[in-house]
Amino acid sequence: MVIKHLLKYIPLLAVLLFTGCSGTYEKSGTLIVSAREALSLVKEGTWTLVDAQKASSFTKGHAKGAVNIERAQITGNIPVDNCIAAPDVVALAAGSAGLTTNSGILIYDGNSNMDSGRLAWTLMVYGHKGEIKIVSGGIDALTAEGAEITTGEMTVTPAVYEAGAFNTALVADKSEILSLLDNPKKDTILLDVRTDEEFAAGTIPGSVHINFESNNFKDGTYKPVQQIRILYKENGIMPEDTVIIYCQTSIRAAQTFAALYNAGYRNLKIYDGAWLEWSAAEDVPVYTVATPAEAQPVVEDAS
Repeated sequence: MVIKHLLKYIPLLAVLLFTGCSGTYEKSGTLIVSAREALSLVKEGTWTLVDAQKASSFTKGHAKGAVNIERAQITGNIPVDNCIAAPDVVALAAGSAGLTTNSGILIYDGNSNMDSGRLAWTLMVYGHKGEIKIVSGGIDALTAEGAEITTGEMTVTPAVYEAGAFNTALVADKSEILSLLDNPKKDTILLDVRTDEEFAAGTIPGSVHINFESNNFKDGTYKPVQQIRILYKENGIMPEDTVIIYCQTSIRAAQTFAALYNAGYRNLKIYDGAWLEWSAAEDVPVYTVATPAEAQPVVEDAS
């Protein structure tokens, strides 16, 4: 009878273990919203829908009223392709879409939340003051919730967007990674979010590996906060840790950044040069599990 009495508390103990009772998580659920919630916010009239698809995809089909900011508008090639663009470039892209730094924006894409995460992170780096939310599941989820889909270009009244100071707390570079390898910190984790094959073919020594696809359900929507917390705690990543995230060109990394931020993690950085920069350098160590021949080719849109 005693054992039976204790068994009923096991689910409660599991929740306490995995959700954390130490109070180290910050507020959760602030960055990601469902398509239904997004459409409800749009009706308020104070939010702007931002489509982060390629311009060619946008013209073929986008949520009515959405403006377009594609990846190419907010990335550059210094030091390598797909790195964050200069502030004036990002400001031009945002302003051309009619945004100001105070705009409340709802971002969606058609690419497993990757480009939404990348745009959200980019604007955060440059100090966007308005609220930013990512629409979980992107255009497919919006369509399923009854959003009207239209084609063609969108006529936009440009605005003045003033980019703020570059927030170095959200970005890591190669020198910081090298310093970390020379002097490892117990509470700092390198997180490789590429595929299993990519990770096996070569990674930054000491990296924890969690495929970015683990953040999503099969329908492309993000998993809820509790499941994200459990996933990362099971891999030794605690909310008080500093987590430096990377992939091939830090697009998938931005999708993971969003998942963790939404789950209450705040000490997050993206290594923007990513594996593209690291693997091309001659002065850095690489840990290899498999031979390069076993690695699968990287898909451009899943970088």
